[in-house]
Amino acid sequence: MMIDRTGLAEFLRHRRESLQPEDVGLPRGQRRRTSGLRREEVASLCHMSTDYYARLERERGPQPSEQMIASIAQGLHLSLDERDHLFRLAGHNPPAQGAISEHISPGLLRIFDRLHDTPAEIVTELGETLRQTELGIALTGDLTAHSGPARSIGYRWFTDPATRQLYAPDDHPFLTRMFASGLRGVVTLRGPGSRAAHLADLLLARSEEFREVWNDHEVGIRPHEVKHFVHPELGAMELTCQTLLDPVQTHFLLVYTAIPGSESHEKLQLLSVIGTQALRGPAG
Repeated sequence: MMIDRTGLAEFLRHRRESLQPEDVGLPRGQRRRTSGLRREEVASLCHMSTDYYARLERERGPQPSEQMIASIAQGLHLSLDERDHLFRLAGHNPPAQGAISEHISPGLLRIFDRLHDTPAEIVTELGETLRQTELGIALTGDLTAHSGPARSIGYRWFTDPATRQLYAPDDHPFLTRMFASGLRGVVTLRGPGSRAAHLADLLLARSEEFREVWNDHEVGIRPHEVKHFVHPELGAMELTCQTLLDPVQTHFLLVYTAIPGSESHEKLQLLSVIGTQALRGPAG
């Protein structure tokens, strides 16, 4: 496919000018004269330089990669149809839609962008974290920094001992069964050639513990609503997890809260102060 530079530039400008700061979780400020978002704001949302993004709007520069287009589509909060249109304008075939897609829907992003004061994350059906709030990173570490199979918390649970340090020891036996049960359910749903099946094969080859619980053939073990975290600085925290599902993309928005007035609520407030100082890297 050939890149349509004019069409790409016009589409990007139109989408940028149609978005308001509050649509993407940005403050409006007092001296805003630009119609919609500024180029530098879009560039920041898309994790690229302002110069690179500006050249696309001016029909200049090299053809953007598929990874770059995916980042732009997410930063501009495009729908799936708009994302696919953007890929074709840039001269690429759109990625698949559905369970294997990592494109977060605009509606789910709008909710996520408003969760400044609470730990929250968006995860795939395989437990791969796509987005975290700042307070979410302060609670668990930057889970988006993992790569390969380790992006899945279920995989890390059986292969990386550090992952378990984040959870109360009394919950470990249940979580072991839950992660194996959850993966078995996704394998059955997606089939033997799926990413879930590949993940199961990797774990069967690497973990004796996984092989034991996998052979129990348990299914339907649901996560507990109350989670018992062990923060490296603040200690035990009892948080309630509310889940919102995007059924089209099979993405889950997880929001963690504490009972007002409880010790865990006080620790959450303290967590917002200390931020990510004590959690520089992935913690599980």
